[in-house]
Amino acid sequence: MPQPTIPNLADALAYSLDAWQRSILFLDVMRQRARQYEEHTERTAPHVLNYDAELVLDGRSLDRPVNYALVRIIPPDGIVIDPLKRPFVVVDPRAGHGPGIGGFKADSEIGVALKAGHPCYFIGFLPEPVPGQTIEDIARAEAIFLETVIARHPDADGKPCVIGNCQAGWAVMIVAALRPDLFGPIILAGTPLSYWAGVRGQYPMRYSGGLLGGSWLTALTSDLGAGIFDGAWLVQNFENQNPANTLWSKQYNLYSKIDTEAERYLGFERWWGGHVTLNAEEMQFIVDELFVGNKLAAGEIRTSDGTAIDLRSIQAPVVVFCSKGDNITPPQQALDWILDLYDSVEEIRAHGQTIVYAVHEKIGHLGIFVSAGVARKEHDEFASNIDLIDVLPPGLYEAVLKPANEVVDGRELVAGEWVMRCEARTLDDIRALGGNDLEDERRFATAAKVSEINQALYRTCLQPAVTAMATPAVAQAMRRMHPLRLQYEFFGPSNPFMAWVPAVAERVRENRSPAAAENPFLALQENMSRQIVDGLEAWRRSAERLAEETFRALYGSPALQAAVGIDTKSDRPPRKPAKSELHQALVKQRIDALKAEITQGGLREALARALLFVGKARGGADERGFEAIRRLRRAHPTASQLPLAEFKALLRKQFFILLLDEEAALAAIPQLLPEDLEERRSGFGALREVLEASGALTGVAAERLERVARLFGVGSEAVRFVAPKTARQRTSS
Repeated sequence: MPQPTIPNLADALAYSLDAWQRSILFLDVMRQRARQYEEHTERTAPHVLNYDAELVLDGRSLDRPVNYALVRIIPPDGIVIDPLKRPFVVVDPRAGHGPGIGGFKADSEIGVALKAGHPCYFIGFLPEPVPGQTIEDIARAEAIFLETVIARHPDADGKPCVIGNCQAGWAVMIVAALRPDLFGPIILAGTPLSYWAGVRGQYPMRYSGGLLGGSWLTALTSDLGAGIFDGAWLVQNFENQNPANTLWSKQYNLYSKIDTEAERYLGFERWWGGHVTLNAEEMQFIVDELFVGNKLAAGEIRTSDGTAIDLRSIQAPVVVFCSKGDNITPPQQALDWILDLYDSVEEIRAHGQTIVYAVHEKIGHLGIFVSAGVARKEHDEFASNIDLIDVLPPGLYEAVLKPANEVVDGRELVAGEWVMRCEARTLDDIRALGGNDLEDERRFATAAKVSEINQALYRTCLQPAVTAMATPAVAQAMRRMHPLRLQYEFFGPSNPFMAWVPAVAERVRENRSPAAAENPFLALQENMSRQIVDGLEAWRRSAERLAEETFRALYGSPALQAAVGIDTKSDRPPRKPAKSELHQALVKQRIDALKAEITQGGLREALARALLFVGKARGGADERGFEAIRRLRRAHPTASQLPLAEFKALLRKQFFILLLDEEAALAAIPQLLPEDLEERRSGFGALREVLEASGALTGVAAERLERVARLFGVGSEAVRFVAPKTARQRTSS
């Protein structure tokens, strides 16, 4: 903003007129917001998708009906879909708001998947649950939806990529643990999986359950709703995390930019105000088993038939996208399930899991799946390189993005504005982000025990009286009186004092006279706004600090911990999943089988083994290398017929063989090669092209390539003199 000048009468008059006009226009936007809210809630299936869609399967028609549905996204004009590419399925969170946020804008998760040529589907829901539906019913329905998608794309080169936003992410992980056969890569955007995790002094939302005495309030709220939990309370929780934005900034930003901000504001409010409801059983499960109980990563949740939900059963690659600026799902809650489940990267590999994570520096919770900038960067790269992620060897990786204009080598192999590299990481890299110590874990375990006691007391002493009082009519009246709904009603058509606003607002638009940018009263207005925000922020920090210290003092009490049965002498975290002896036996059996296969195979196996051996020195995989790998698949006469799933299996087998006995695996390479020297040279040339796609090899990687050249019998001179293909040759091949 320009430097303020000394105010005069003309400035005061100009500002007064501008402020009055902005006030009228602000009221008119509030009126439009209220009308939009009423129109949205009156729809049978309200959503904010920016795309046309056709219904594929209605969850209400299933044997165990749910209020979910599967729809196919109709590609906009100009978008060409490749039927051979794996479909994408976007699952939206049912966390108080209605569906559609994953396709809210053209630059969205759905948008980048369509742009990459993938068929796209969306799993949404209706505002009211089917009576009696449970989280398990929803999980079974989502499995049926995925079976339907797979059946519709029999020729696709891979199982569906499933994107789970926020709460939809943990639901997707539950389904993937029960039905691992249905999934291609899974992308979790802002998804909490380790609900106690965090850093002292940050992310205070995790203390809420303990400070409220546990989940008995959830049961009380559901009982007051006659068996229905109002999602507006969940939205209210989000609002409470940022009082400066809730009470001031959001409205002030509209008021101060009323000539340009109204459309964006109304578009977002259409989703933010689209409150949905949940059955009491659903919400109680979420709070007891996840938010307060933190049982998912510990493998302590079981289905109705006794099946344990073990996230180690997931076979699909898991991509975790989180942000340091997210106070709803901080990086620790998004990533520490890995620390809960595994003691080392070797253990991750033993379970055949591939985990890729990306940590944004500052984007907020909603921005992870709403921001157009994030969609054009992170989600665009995930969609464009989903096959690279799918074929990564088991292990832990971080996705690192680099601007494409900074790339020199292999620039023609990069399709977008960024280059993605998956760099190998260890569990220490996740620990470095911060997290709980053993004492913190005991505090949360104590809170979980207290929650169980309080809920039992409520159900015994109070619930019968509450359920007798809360009839469906009373519950409906209470929902209408929720503060978040009243703010729409206040400015709505039912308020006679708003009747004059449309006509006056129209005259204001016709005679709009904004104050000049250098008007000193505008600078004063901005300064006052900053002071209000600073005051609210100071209040928030004080309240958060008090909440944290109260939680730590109360649930860190040795007397309370002893009273609820917390073992304070054990050095094992209270929620650590047990190791499976059956899995260990299966791993040993698989090791024996792989050792027997060290000398089995042909040129294809030798090339994959050599690629992994040399690439290991670089500590990761680059999208340019994967683009060049497509040529490696054509290096052998039968490679072009090798489906992606078989190619993935080939790489994984050779990766494990190298892990088991690297020297024996390398020594066996000459036995796998054909007798024809020219065929060997051709294969080695393709291998070298892949390895140098992201730049010339140096150091250990170059030494390993020389060793491979000798194993192929082409001599180290092949490393020095076989020139890489030009850009034109690469394009034509």
